[in-house]
Amino acid sequence: MKVLRILGLAAVVGLSGCEGFDFDDGGGGGGGGSFTRGFVFVRNGSSGRNVYAVDDTGDPNSPLQLTTQGGAYHPTVSRNGRSVVFAYRSGNTSEIRTVPTTGTGQPSTVFSSTSTACSGCSNFRFPTFNPSASTIVFTLDQGGYAKLARVNADGSSFQLLTNGSSYVYGAASFYPDGQNVLAAGGYSTSDLKFLVKVAVTNGATTEISFNLGNTAQVVVSRPVVSPDGTKVAFDGRTSSGSQIFVGQLGQTLTSVTQVTAHTGEFGVEDTWPSWRGNTELSFLSNSGGNDNVYRISIAATGAGTLVVPGALEPSYGG
Repeated sequence: MKVLRILGLAAVVGLSGCEGFDFDDGGGGGGGGSFTRGFVFVRNGSSGRNVYAVDDTGDPNSPLQLTTQGGAYHPTVSRNGRSVVFAYRSGNTSEIRTVPTTGTGQPSTVFSSTSTACSGCSNFRFPTFNPSASTIVFTLDQGGYAKLARVNADGSSFQLLTNGSSYVYGAASFYPDGQNVLAAGGYSTSDLKFLVKVAVTNGATTEISFNLGNTAQVVVSRPVVSPDGTKVAFDGRTSSGSQIFVGQLGQTLTSVTQVTAHTGEFGVEDTWPSWRGNTELSFLSNSGGNDNVYRISIAATGAGTLVVPGALEPSYGG
């Protein structure tokens, strides 16, 4: 697994308990450096919600700004590190857009809610690339149901995957084979307590688990499959906030382990897990009153180590 190298990490860690980060969203032009592997995330500044990236070898205090138009949600980086897919919202219109990680290109619209291919579709969210970055799976609303959909990265071959399913769906994550995704499902969007395997070719579903263990009640943002396909990590709502959990993937979910915990701090929200290799996770936490990205070994239990300050909806990849 690639070792995370952060310039000035000691100074960054010293900020973790401070309040009121004030980041200027007008710059970030070169601080992130060339991107091959690292974090993409959203920051909300004077020009709205925009996408940023910071490479493992870059400075997390000076990330590379990838968009300037605002309206960005839920970015995910491709496995080759060259492109980011995200949801864009303006008024009642939703779009799936991509943008290169170079910081020098303009976003391209892949699919829009105004398309006649998906009448009545809205609220695009949680887009994710398949391993070859040729296909995007995302969640949308249509007819009062939250459904999964797929579209090629060039905008062709749009397809509703879970049309007619008895479940509604949250975020999805690709298995390593690129032929299936694992998604959070349930009977309402506030009760996503199932894990469902969905075939990308025809939408066939297989229930992996009907519960999330003894502690987690529902999935808060997303479940994510490990790079080797053997494990799943998810953020689970509990009686005292939300924490990150890991389980072994098989035909059914077997054991679930809580990875994050905050001794003496009640109501912390640990969310948006991502895998960094097969034995380490990153996640978003509001511990200390600020939204920052942390990393932690799945063999440990604790608050993790700060790696990126002032971030929202982070995803790791490349």
